[in-house]
Amino acid sequence: MDQLLHALAAPRRREILKVVRRKERSAGEIHEALGDLTFGAVSQHLGVLEGAGLVSVRKDGRSRIYAFRIEGLRPLRDWVDTMWDDALARLARLAQSEERREASGERRPRRAAERAPRRSGRGSRR
Repeated sequence: MDQLLHALAAPRRREILKVVRRKERSAGEIHEALGDLTFGAVSQHLGVLEGAGLVSVRKDGRSRIYAFRIEGLRPLRDWVDTMWDDALARLARLAQSEERREASGERRPRRAAERAPRRSGRGSRR
C-alpha cells in the first residue's frame, strides 16, 4: 500500500488519473492534456502509476495506451474500511454503555463544560 500512497501523493499523478479516469488515452494525449509538463515527466509519472497498479498500459501500434484501474484503489479502500469499522465499533460500544446506564437509572457524569455556565469573556458579569 506504500507504493499506492506514494503514487497518489503527487498532485500531477492525481491529475493524470483524472485524464484517464473515463477514457483510455495515449501518453501523447495525456501530455497534451497537462500542457506544462515535459513528455519525459509524464512518462515517469505514468510509470509510477503503473507500478502502483492504478493504470494499465497496452500497445497500439507505436503508441502506449493508458487506462485507469479502479481495482488499484482496493488496498486503500480496504484499509480505510477497517479504520471506519473500528470507529463504528467504538461508537456502538459507547451507545450500548449509554443504554445500559439509562436502563439502570444511573446518571451520566456531567462534563465540566456542562457544570459551569459560560461567560462572555468581555468583562461582563451577570
